[in-house]
Amino acid sequence: MTRTTGDGRLVLVATPIGNLGDLSPRAGKALAEADLVAAEDTRRTRTLLDHVGARPPMTSYHEHNEAAKSGELLDRVAAGETVVLVSDAGTPGVADPGFVLVRAALERGLAVEFVPGPSAVIAALVLSGLPTDRFVFEGFLPRKAAARDRRLAEIGDDPRTLVFYVAPHRAAQELQAMAAVLGPRRAAVAREMTKLHEEVWRGALPSLAERAAAGPVRGELTVVVAGASQDRVAAPSADELRERVLALIAAGVDRKEAIARVAEAAGLSRRTVYGATVGG
Repeated sequence: MTRTTGDGRLVLVATPIGNLGDLSPRAGKALAEADLVAAEDTRRTRTLLDHVGARPPMTSYHEHNEAAKSGELLDRVAAGETVVLVSDAGTPGVADPGFVLVRAALERGLAVEFVPGPSAVIAALVLSGLPTDRFVFEGFLPRKAAARDRRLAEIGDDPRTLVFYVAPHRAAQELQAMAAVLGPRRAAVAREMTKLHEEVWRGALPSLAERAAAGPVRGELTVVVAGASQDRVAAPSADELRERVLALIAAGVDRKEAIARVAEAAGLSRRTVYGATVGG
């Protein structure tokens, strides 16, 4: 990295997506040494700063003021200060404010650094059980139904694993749209990651949409969907399903739970797996 204007720098720091214990020592040091911390929500960031015992001055920086406030922050960087940018959780600039500030800093020849950390995208991808070698992050889908469905259709033939952010109050609606446009692909819904009530639903999109519609969904969601070419593997036969259920039962798992686990892993309904076991 080459600093072309003084010793000031803009530092983007990724913060925990739930568990404060995931904040790295390097990130804590960056926060403690900052001349100013620009935060999406200063109240939430205060909790993080208290966790590491840091008391730098803070200012708000969010989607509604980033265009107007970027110049002010970068003037401080140009004057030799260290300005740290954080979002509420995860990486600033990824589905959160940050891109505008980084681009403006680079245009002014200012130093930009990044302290990596937890990522909801990577965590959900790894937990999904879907291919991780090639994937694409789509962020939030358009809010309007027509634009949303059009975007889903545009990426429908992409062979890479698809990753989306979904707001909890839109979970049922968006999962239903994914099922309608993309078909009954394997998918996973990760919520409350790294927190006490972390949960990952796995199965076919229609079953996940039905589950989301059955009750209120809490916590921000990360949805991972199989790519267009990933579901060409033949579905397990009835004999294979029966063997999987019996193996779990032999290991001490309750029959009902065994059927549920096998159904989730295979992306099939519990009724289908139950029928296979009864058929034996």
